[in-house]
Order: sequence, then C-alpha cells, then structure tokens
Amino acid sequence: MPKVERMEIDLALALQMTAAAKAKALEIGAPMSIAVLDAGANLLSFNRMDGAELAGPNLAVDKAYTSVTNRIATGELRARVAPDGDLPGMNANGNGRYIAFAGGIPCWDGDHVVGAIGVSGGSWDEDQICAEVAIEVFNKACKA
Repeated sequence: MPKVERMEIDLALALQMTAAAKAKALEIGAPMSIAVLDAGANLLSFNRMDGAELAGPNLAVDKAYTSVTNRIATGELRARVAPDGDLPGMNANGNGRYIAFAGGIPCWDGDHVVGAIGVSGGSWDEDQICAEVAIEVFNKACKA
C-alpha cells in the first residue's frame, strides 16, 4: 500500500505564520488577532495584539475555521453567500462560525487543505494582507 505524504502544520510552523502576520500588522499599524488551525480545524496558534478589537479573537478563529472546513478563502465568499449567489445564507449556518469577509485563507498542499490562517482587526484589505504574509511562510515551508 502506498504511503500518503502530506504537509502538516506543526506548532513551529504555526508560530512562524503567526509571527509573520503579526509583523505585517505592526508594520501597517493595525492591531490584529491571528489564529492558525490544522487540517482538523484544531487551534494551533493564537495571538491577540495589544489594542486589537474585542471581537477579533472569535472572528480570527472563525475565519480560519471557515477556510479549512470549506476549502475557500473567506474573502471569496462575499458574493457567493448573497441571496443570488451559489451558497446563499451559508454564513448564517455552521453554528454561526462561517465568515464571509476577508482574512481567512486555507493552506493548500496540492489538492488537500492542511490548515488555515485567520486574521481579524483591521479593514478588509489589512486583514487579507496579514493573512497572505502568513500563507507565504506556509508556502515556503511546503516547498522545503
């Protein structure tokens, strides 16, 4: 039987991803909450920066949860969850955990999602930029 080999996000990588997102948040002056989940939607790393919004911890985790469980970036869901979209009302389901605005990005290893990053605390663009920096760290580790 062939052995399945797949990238796994361990604690060390999750912390690197979190640190990269935090560094970008500091650079742009947007205090963030940052969460990294594994393939089973388990929390590996979390950081709430001083001054981050009160809702941020829940939103960051839920953005990552949405991304890992649905295999899609949360920013791509906005039009899809609208009444005329192909996933209308999705964000009203999932025990209230599905988020349909930017800042959550799945971590892909080939055609498998092996985790996700969720960032919340800034504007749509600021959350997305910080999440993308963390994905760059993941992608470099995936290629190593």
